Amino acid sequence: MLRRFVFLLAICAVQVLADYIHKDGTCIWYGQCGHDDSNPPKPQNCLYNGPAKQLIDPEGLKILEDHCPWLVGGANGTYTCCDTNQLKTFANQTGQANQLLSRCPSCYRNFLENYCEMTCDPGNSQFVNATKIAKDDDTNTTKITEIKYYLTKQFAEGMYNSCKDVQFPSSNSKVMSLFCGAYGADHCSAERWLGFMGDKANGQTPFQIDFTIVNKTNPVPAPMIAMNMSIYPCSEGIGNLTAPCSCQDCVASCPPAPPPPLPAYHCYVYNIDCVTFYVMISYLVFLLFFLRGWLCICYRNALFSCKRKALVTSENPSVNSDNEDSVNSDGEEIQIHHPEIKESDIGCRERLGETIHRYLSLFFQKWGTLCAGHPIIVILITIVVVTCFSVGIMFLEVTTDPVELWSPPASRSRLEKNYFDSSFGPFYRTEMLIITAPTFNVTDYETYPFQKIIPFGPVLGKDILHQVLDLQTDIEDLKVWYDKEQRNIKLSDICYAPLAPDNKNCTIESVLNYWQNSHENLDKEAMDPETGLFVAADYHDHLMACVGASSAIDDTTALHMPCLATYGGPVFPWTALGDYDGENYNNATSLIITFPVNNYKKDDKENAAALERATVWEKGFLEFIQNYSNPNLTIAYQAERSVQDEINRESSSDIFTIAVSYLLMFGYVTIALGQFGSCDRLLIDSHVTLGLAGVIIVLLSVSSSIGIMAYLKVPATLIVIEVVPFLVLAVGVDNIFILVQRYQRDRRLPYENRAQHVGRVLGDVAPSMLLTSLSESVAFFLGALSNMPAVKAFSLYAATAVFIDFLLQISCFVAVLTLDSARQESNRYDVMCCISDKKAGQQDKKPGILYQLFEKFYAPAIMWLPFRIFTIIVFSLMAFTSGAMMAHISVGLDQKLSMPQDSYMINYFNNLSTYLNVGPPVYFVVRDGYDYTVESEQNMICGGAGCNVDSLSSQIYHAAQLAPYTRVAHPASSWIDDFFDWATPGGGITCCRIYNNTQEFCPATVQNDSCSACRPSEEKYDRPTPEEFEEFLPFFLEDNPGIQCSKGGHAAYGSAVTFTNENKTKVGATYFMTYHTVLKNSSDYIAALEQGRKVSHNISSMITGTTQLDEEFNVFTYSLFYVYYEQYTTIVRDSVMNLGIALGAIFLISFVLLAFDFFTSVFIVGTIAMITLDLIGLMYLWGIMLNAISLVNLIMSVGISVEFCSHIARAFAVSTKNTRVERAKDAITHMGSSVLSGITFTKITGIIVLAFSKSQLFQVFYFRMYLGIVFFGALHGLVFLPVLLSFIGPGVNKAKAYEEQDRAPLIEDSESSDIRSKPDSLQSPTDGDPNIPRRDIQGYYYA
Repeated sequence: MLRRFVFLLAICAVQVLADYIHKDGTCIWYGQCGHDDSNPPKPQNCLYNGPAKQLIDPEGLKILEDHCPWLVGGANGTYTCCDTNQLKTFANQTGQANQLLSRCPSCYRNFLENYCEMTCDPGNSQFVNATKIAKDDDTNTTKITEIKYYLTKQFAEGMYNSCKDVQFPSSNSKVMSLFCGAYGADHCSAERWLGFMGDKANGQTPFQIDFTIVNKTNPVPAPMIAMNMSIYPCSEGIGNLTAPCSCQDCVASCPPAPPPPLPAYHCYVYNIDCVTFYVMISYLVFLLFFLRGWLCICYRNALFSCKRKALVTSENPSVNSDNEDSVNSDGEEIQIHHPEIKESDIGCRERLGETIHRYLSLFFQKWGTLCAGHPIIVILITIVVVTCFSVGIMFLEVTTDPVELWSPPASRSRLEKNYFDSSFGPFYRTEMLIITAPTFNVTDYETYPFQKIIPFGPVLGKDILHQVLDLQTDIEDLKVWYDKEQRNIKLSDICYAPLAPDNKNCTIESVLNYWQNSHENLDKEAMDPETGLFVAADYHDHLMACVGASSAIDDTTALHMPCLATYGGPVFPWTALGDYDGENYNNATSLIITFPVNNYKKDDKENAAALERATVWEKGFLEFIQNYSNPNLTIAYQAERSVQDEINRESSSDIFTIAVSYLLMFGYVTIALGQFGSCDRLLIDSHVTLGLAGVIIVLLSVSSSIGIMAYLKVPATLIVIEVVPFLVLAVGVDNIFILVQRYQRDRRLPYENRAQHVGRVLGDVAPSMLLTSLSESVAFFLGALSNMPAVKAFSLYAATAVFIDFLLQISCFVAVLTLDSARQESNRYDVMCCISDKKAGQQDKKPGILYQLFEKFYAPAIMWLPFRIFTIIVFSLMAFTSGAMMAHISVGLDQKLSMPQDSYMINYFNNLSTYLNVGPPVYFVVRDGYDYTVESEQNMICGGAGCNVDSLSSQIYHAAQLAPYTRVAHPASSWIDDFFDWATPGGGITCCRIYNNTQEFCPATVQNDSCSACRPSEEKYDRPTPEEFEEFLPFFLEDNPGIQCSKGGHAAYGSAVTFTNENKTKVGATYFMTYHTVLKNSSDYIAALEQGRKVSHNISSMITGTTQLDEEFNVFTYSLFYVYYEQYTTIVRDSVMNLGIALGAIFLISFVLLAFDFFTSVFIVGTIAMITLDLIGLMYLWGIMLNAISLVNLIMSVGISVEFCSHIARAFAVSTKNTRVERAKDAITHMGSSVLSGITFTKITGIIVLAFSKSQLFQVFYFRMYLGIVFFGALHGLVFLPVLLSFIGPGVNKAKAYEEQDRAPLIEDSESSDIRSKPDSLQSPTDGDPNIPRRDIQGYYYA
């Protein structure tokens, strides 16, 4: 209360002054009398209330003509209220404004009019009144210490409106943020701007100026008048001297703004998403057609049943039923017999297909007999060959660099990254802290003298700031021992210091840098100058001033402290503060501290040691933060190496999980292959050795694949190491079970030795093994056409491994099977083969329990008509539903999933998305080859007066106005605009200066009389000539910003401009930097990439004059994350292409190897497609995003699905049972048990373990997707596909049926048994031998 009383008393105090003459031609001052008491002291004007005096000094006239040309008189002389000394002071004091406002000539002209009229107008007493005067003891004269300056509202607001939008490119802010004090640009007004500029407390004004805007409530006292000069709107030039201000600096100059983009259109029908609605309609239509078709079949079969009875009555039991269903209208099976097939009935396709099948069987039979006859030699040859292949592992290169994994070398983002790195150097390594103070509350601060209450977030309390500064200082002083150089490394050894060697301070993006990282500055307070009783400004005021003008040399508060950081550049508030609303930075709840560290290319041998020093210090930094403890602070942190460290730690931690998974699968295989009929033969009939050999063969195929690819210099990835063994084991185990179980069920024929027996069994099953293995290998090889490195590497390794595994199975495994069969037949124990049990007897050849369950229970159950109809309805519903969900699946990869569950990086990522208020920096890069010296070319780049409305800077500015759509947060910092301002002559001390005697650059920080402006003042409205541009641009990039010249480009643009020659006269590649908006998830990052490229495409089109961009020159956007997220812009197309190629390859291979059976091939591919579709639906339901990892899994699922489907489909195709239902039963009986016990149970055993992995990546992309692959694969292969074939499967192959006629079971009586002859083309290798029993088409012999 006392504070307010004293304040009111002070502003109500009135000082009685003598009356002054206020009329035209009379001055209120003239000359200078002494100085004020500031440091450094500023000259003040002498009180003079007399007639204006003639100005005859040439130097004074020159300054007046440069700044106030309308005051220069004609032939009668120039009369003013200012002398030459006043004009010199005037020029010096307007120098800063010249640098900042001259980019908008109209604004600067209006600004000069305001001060020219006040200072020099020959009748300034008409609108300026001296309200305080003082005696100067040094000169014994009277000086004016306070004036009241009357302005019309029209002029005041016109001047403000012409200047309010002028940009300050290097700080990505408006100039008004420097000129309006604590109000900043967003809360400024004409009255507040003038009030701040006239306030002596701003540190720039030599005496108090009370600008008074005259209006009806505040009239000007007679006989005075209000100053009212003509205003130059910013949308107009100064006569013919200048162009209007640009759109960036003047909203009135902007063309009509395009309407904001409409929100993405979402189609709904009756509040149902259109895709879902159309899928529902499609499913209902499908269901209608299916039920109608089934009813037609029932009706047809009812008629067929009547005909059959009539035929039986007429003793004609044979009816051609090749195209008939196998049930009547009641769902009961109809027993149908095939008619006798004649050779003329066999078509060309069937004959050719049967020939291919017969020769394939014959080849594999002979090959199997050869391998089984010489098992030891085959095993030795295999060991030698595999060893030779596997030795290549010594040359293996494992790629862990995410850029190499996910970005193709020829991709746009990769090429642009390489260009950026080679031109400007790699993006900095960043070490970041996100600090919160959860135990502290919001505090309120009462401003002086306005008594305005401003809340400050918990982290902006002084105690917290001091504690954070202590932490920051500890990190700066952190010493980490470096063994190679036997010394300690500090941050200063590796940090980015933009002004080095002039200023070696490290760049630290921290709010503490507003106080130059000083506890003393943070504690500074300025007392009320009037009373000395109250705090006029403290750290609160300084913070509010700096967040509004981070480039300010003087915060314009009573503290008069700089805002520039110790490294010479600004700290943007949006990079140092987090979780605030709008631009209310005072509400921030987090502090963000970033330490940029110099980065180098990994292949840069010259800087390899520097890069290693950085990684060593980062390791020490992480250890320091992990051990740091402060109960008041919560810290999320990361270093550049953190992601790679945590991925490596995750890989190491999951080795045990992966090992257990594979061991369980290996253990299951070794046990499940055994036959356990009795306890007496338990150790004999087990096949641990055989199962182990099968597993070893899988491992050998993987090692051989890796070795071959290493020889070919194809780098491996962690995906290859983790996924390929799983895939090959799935394929290999399935084939092993089919081969071994077929051998176990088959009886050896008379006069057939063991080798011939094994060869015959291989001849029966190898075509099916070839079908699956070749389909998968070709599909994977074609998958290598993908341009994504991780997918390409996986496809090559997987294809090679699968094919080698097949070759080893039909050779080495056959040899091992032969040896194991010999051991079993001689009653020797498994593993301990030297021990035999002669009392054990012989094991009968009979089907296993699982086979019998399939034959007696499972096959009849799924062929029950109601179940078959239910199956079609349910599985089609699953497919249609998955299709609807497929359109809504998310694209991308949550970074947190790549980290271990206990990783500190998860907390960092969470804080990053919660607290950051700005996204990553983005660079608009102009390639080498652009001529910046030509004015027309400059106009297509710059953003100031005279520049094109669609220039590069203007387009980025317009994009920033639509930030929610374009994802561009701020206008770009423009080196060319700041260079023009820097090179503009004018003011007392211009930025661009040279030594008169040497013509070398003279920095603005140097006070030397021998330095003069680079360019004459007459060129103040002209841009540098081409020669001047080439000469002065290097000076600009070397000039450090300071009090005299805030436009020095060293800090902001030192790395933004490159030169193509040593003398730095030819400009090469350049960039214009801004920031993306906050990006929280993958969709945000993808949108930012796409929108950034749209902006750069428009800029390139504008520059080149065509939408067909020249590959040699264009403008492109670059941000650090582009190279990782570009894959997602095409991931859907890539997925469709890769899956389509894989399915197409499987169809072609199946079509050829299934005797050109088109429909069976279609059913195989269709079922695999349904499995993949259902897996995609599972991804949506389980929150699995589409990315390169899930794409690899989808491709792998296609390969594994072949194992579930092709064996069943081939068994159906070769079956010659009477009806489709019987053929489906036959197929599921013979192959279903092997598929279930092989690939299904084996994979389930290993997958369950992955659920306990510490890696979120394993849990999401491996456990969930692998489980889905096996579940949907088994469900479709063992349920849906047999049911589908029972309805619409292809008819019996007549060539096979013709062969079957000659292989009827021998149990038929001699009268009905007719041995028919066949042409040679259909003769079997065993036909004609009376000692060999007949067999059916599945290869089973009947005794």
